[in-house]
Amino acid sequence: MADPEGKPEELVGEPTSEENPTSEEPSSQGDDSAQPAILASQLMRDPQMLAALQDKLGSMVGHNSGYIQSLPKSVKRRIKALKKIQFEATTIEAEFYREVHRLECEYATKYAPLFEKRSLVVTGTHEPNDEEADWPSDDEKDEDLAKDKKELASGDNKDEVEKKASIEDKKEEAEDKDDENTKGIPGFWLTIFKNVDMLSEMIQPNDEAILNHLQDIKVEFTEKEPMGFTLQFLFEPNEYFENKKLTKEYVMRSEPEEGDPFSFEGPEIIKCVGCKIDWKKGKNVTVKTVKKKQKHKASGTTRTIQKTVQSDSFFNFFNPPTAPEDEEMDEDTEALLAADFEIGHFIRERIVPRAVLYFTGEAMENEDDYEDGEEEEGGEEGEYDEDADPDFSPGKEKPAECKQQ
Repeated sequence: MADPEGKPEELVGEPTSEENPTSEEPSSQGDDSAQPAILASQLMRDPQMLAALQDKLGSMVGHNSGYIQSLPKSVKRRIKALKKIQFEATTIEAEFYREVHRLECEYATKYAPLFEKRSLVVTGTHEPNDEEADWPSDDEKDEDLAKDKKELASGDNKDEVEKKASIEDKKEEAEDKDDENTKGIPGFWLTIFKNVDMLSEMIQPNDEAILNHLQDIKVEFTEKEPMGFTLQFLFEPNEYFENKKLTKEYVMRSEPEEGDPFSFEGPEIIKCVGCKIDWKKGKNVTVKTVKKKQKHKASGTTRTIQKTVQSDSFFNFFNPPTAPEDEEMDEDTEALLAADFEIGHFIRERIVPRAVLYFTGEAMENEDDYEDGEEEEGGEEGEYDEDADPDFSPGKEKPAECKQQ
């Protein structure tokens, strides 16, 4: 007898797939081949895991996923043609950066008179006239505003206002007398170094008195191959060393490497050379003397010896580690050189051209404007949040996503 659906009578009432281990639903018991199906089923029920897997697979395309190797020979041949085009573009890019360096060398001669005048003002050799010093000051604006408020607050009490004005005039006269004894801008470069984190970390207490004698920093560009630049630190006569000028030369390369041409991203510093500092007796802050006890193995007697070791100092900047030419650098040397290159580039690119702004701190304020801010509520950057959109209403099309130009 068959059931209404035409099934044989003996099949009616048979266990369901949940009860029947031989049903089509994969089972984890006794059948290893069923495991992938179970995992796939679980994955499909977990959207977050699925999305993470999709991102991972997407990032593998073109790398070690085997996708490129699986392409037909004709496609691989076309990719090789694209790489050759890319190499030609990289070669032009290297030429562009060399031309930029040539322009830097040309314009350095135009900046030079301005930086020379800056040095004369800093050292007190030149006193700016009224026209040269005609620049708005935030302090002056605040003072004028404070005076206006005082006058408004005093009302008709003119005697009190005049009395206060007289006191302020006397104070200004005293300040003027102090100004007569102040030469140039004291501690100009030391203040700049202490304002910049990467430089202030290098400065030790013993360095500060020496850096107070620093009068100017200049950049001398090298146009001929190998291209590069030299930092010149000019000092007034002092009791620490004989040098009037300390130098640090940086050698740069602006061409793709033979073994890895597509890693080229512009000129890079590949070498730096310091200079010898002729320290006066007992004034070398880059070394220190330490006492060490030694014990004789046979007799057991001890003796104390003095040993000279390197000391932390800004002036170690002029004695950088030497990069080996024929052998691979160790990690410590590589890290030290990378930090040195970054400092040299920053002094050349930022400190020297904008010295007064680093002295006043305005340059750091501008840099702080571009620090990473807090995440806004309502989703990650690039996502559209309809709840945060006052113009959103159901049924209307969402605004197109903004794309960076």
